[in-house]
Amino acid sequence: MNKNDTFGVIGVCGANGNLIARILKQRGYNVIGTDLSFKKDCRFAKSLEGYDIDVFYGKTPEAFFKKSDYIIPPASLSKDSEVLKNCDKPILELYDVIEMVEPEKPVFGITGTNGKTTSTTLLKKIAYDNGIKPAEHDLEGMQGNAEFIPILQSRLNGDVGILEVGTFGVPGTVGRIVKNTSMKGGIITNITPDHLNDLGSFMDYANVKGEFIKEIGDGTLIVNGQDPTIMGLLKELDFQGEVITFGVDEMPESIGMKECVCGKEIAVKEIISGCGYYFCQCGITTPQVDYIATNVDLANRTFDLHTPDEKLTVKMGIDGLHNVYNVTGVIIAAHKFLGLPYDKILPSIASFTGVSGRMEEVGKVKGKDIFVDYAHNPAGVETVLKEFKKLFGDFTTVITVSSESGYRGDLDIFNSVLKFSKFIVPASVASHKIAIEKLTDNPKLNDRIFLNHVGEFKKTGTLGASEDEVKDGLRKALNLDCEMVIAIGEAATKFKSLVFEL
Repeated sequence: MNKNDTFGVIGVCGANGNLIARILKQRGYNVIGTDLSFKKDCRFAKSLEGYDIDVFYGKTPEAFFKKSDYIIPPASLSKDSEVLKNCDKPILELYDVIEMVEPEKPVFGITGTNGKTTSTTLLKKIAYDNGIKPAEHDLEGMQGNAEFIPILQSRLNGDVGILEVGTFGVPGTVGRIVKNTSMKGGIITNITPDHLNDLGSFMDYANVKGEFIKEIGDGTLIVNGQDPTIMGLLKELDFQGEVITFGVDEMPESIGMKECVCGKEIAVKEIISGCGYYFCQCGITTPQVDYIATNVDLANRTFDLHTPDEKLTVKMGIDGLHNVYNVTGVIIAAHKFLGLPYDKILPSIASFTGVSGRMEEVGKVKGKDIFVDYAHNPAGVETVLKEFKKLFGDFTTVITVSSESGYRGDLDIFNSVLKFSKFIVPASVASHKIAIEKLTDNPKLNDRIFLNHVGEFKKTGTLGASEDEVKDGLRKALNLDCEMVIAIGEAATKFKSLVFEL
C-alpha cells in the first residue's frame, strides 16, 4: 500500500466507517465513501466536513469501485451481499485497518462502573487547558466508550489518547480495547454490580472489568484503593505493573455486603456505595492509600489532598463525595500521565462544572428546582441520591430507569430511592411494577409513592422510559409538596428538554 492508493469506505454514515475514513485521510491516503443514507439522514455527516472525502450518498455506484484500490465494507455487510457481488478490488476488514494504522501516541484509559464519563471529561479538560490535544471521535450524540470506537479513536490525530472504556456486558470487550490501543496506563474508579442480566453474577461482571488489569500488563494503574473488588482483582490477577491507590478519609455512613474475589461475602463500611473500609479472611483489606483526600467540605466544594510529596488544597466546581473520588483519580492521572505540575492542574479542577446529565440542574418550574442524573445502576443511584440528600435535604425522585441487572437491580434502585427521597414517582415500567409491590405490602407508603401513567415501553439499552412517561412523571412530581425534583436514568437526561416545555 502507498499514499497514492484510494480506499473506498462503505457505510461512512456509521460510526466505524466514519472513523476509518477520517483516520486514513489524516494519514495521507486518498479516501472516498458511500452510504445508503442520504446526506440529510447521515448521522455523522458533520464530522466528515473539512476532510475532502467524496461521498456517494443514497447508493453505491459503479464509479465508487472504479476509483477505489481497496474496499473497506462494514463488519455487518455479508461478503455475499448485492453491493459486493461484482467487486473485483481487494477487501480490507476492520482489523486490517487496525493493524495497518498504529495509535502513534501515548494512550490512557478510564474504566469502572460509575464515574467514567466525569473522569474522562475532566482529564481531557485539563489536557486542553494546558495545550495538550486529546484524540476525539467527534461522533455527535455518541458516548463511544465500547466496541471499536475507542480503538479507532486512539488512531485519530492528537497528542494523547484519553479513552473511556466501557462494556455492554460482553466478555472480551474491555480487553480488546486495551490491547488494540497499546494502552499503558489507566484509572479504575470502582466496580459495583451492573449488567447482571447479561453476565449472571457480580464476579462475572467484575472479571470483565478485570480484563483492563490483565491487558495493561506492566503499565500503571491508578485505582480506588477503598474498593475491595479492585484490590482483590489486582491480587488475584497478580498484576506486575505500578499501582497507585487513592481514597477519601471520611466516616462510613453505612455497612454494605460485597462479594470478595475469594467467593466470601464481606462487610464494607461504606463511604460511598461499595467502597470504604473492609477486611476479608483471604487477606484483602483496605490499604494505606498513596493519595488521600481529607477535610472534605461538600458545601464549599473543597478538600485537602495528601500526595506522597505535599498537601494540596483542592477547590471543585462540582458537587458530591463521589466526585471527590473522581477528582482525586484525575489529579493523579494528570500529574503522572500528562506530566503536569499540580499548579497547572488545580485551576482546571476549579473551573470544571461537570458533564451534561450528571447532577445537572436543568431549570426551575413552579418555583421547584429540577435536576437530572444519568445514574442507572444500583450503586450509581444510591451514591447520587445520598449526595443530594446531604447537599439539599428533601426532594422528589422520578425514576426512569430499567436496570441492566433485571428485577434484582430494579429492586435495589427502588429501595435506594425509598431510603433517600421524600416522594417517589415511578416513570418506567420496571419501577412501576416494583412500586405496586411495595404499596401492596405496605399501604402506608401511599403518602410517598405516587403512581405514574406508564405504557408498555420496551427498554432499549439503559433507556427505561418513553418521552411521554418522563413528561407525565415530571408533571406529577411538580404537583407534590417538595421544592426539589431529581429525575434519574438515561431517559431523564435524554428528554431533559421537557423541563422547558413544562
